[in-house]
Amino acid sequence: MAQQGKREERNIYSEILNEEIQLHVYLPPSYTPLLRYSVLIAQDGKDYFNLGKIARSSETLFEDGAVEEYIIVGVPYKDVQDRRRKYHPSGEEHEKYVRFLVYELLPFIEDEYSTLELASARGLIGSSLGATVSLVTALEYPRTFGKIALQSPYVNDKVLDLVTNVKDPSLLSVYHVAGKGETEVETTNGKQKDFITPNRELNKRFASKSFGEYYYEEFDGDHKWTYWQPDIPKALKFLYPI
Repeated sequence: MAQQGKREERNIYSEILNEEIQLHVYLPPSYTPLLRYSVLIAQDGKDYFNLGKIARSSETLFEDGAVEEYIIVGVPYKDVQDRRRKYHPSGEEHEKYVRFLVYELLPFIEDEYSTLELASARGLIGSSLGATVSLVTALEYPRTFGKIALQSPYVNDKVLDLVTNVKDPSLLSVYHVAGKGETEVETTNGKQKDFITPNRELNKRFASKSFGEYYYEEFDGDHKWTYWQPDIPKALKFLYPI
């Protein structure tokens, strides 16, 4: 059985968002303040731990020597409306949430834990709208976050334009997957949307730029954790290879 790390909950008060946010933190088995660790920030934080089993997958990868050890910080959402306000590119709190990640959450993590203060050691991961806000953040702050994993991101014209107009794409490494069956995804506003076609266009935009590293795959499945969960180990190996 893989050696277990430590799970803890921490609270951070955001002046930018004017609210207190509970964080789900995972420290790897070897964690000691004497060493410095990479960091992975997960949107949909509670879902990544409970549905995605990201801690368990990480421990198996650590045991196998497949990845370096890293700290995971999960940022949960309050409800579907809160998630849309913060994650959707047109959400009322989207820009504030991006600033929170960069100017409040990251400094908090680096104050509280022993981390490598390098963009190449800082990752973002998310699914659906969580992937979208991770992508927007990394594109706007590539010298802060150097790697991202996108599982079935929501893609609109703003997202496509950001990728098209990105400066210094070589600073950013991107892992990108979407499901072949994501043709009629029910969104938070109750409407159905085709996700796979915009993701294929996003793939073309990524491929036309010289990103540090770029991986794209279409899995046999639709817009569910049933398919994202087994993909997580592959994403982690891309983000934190030995």
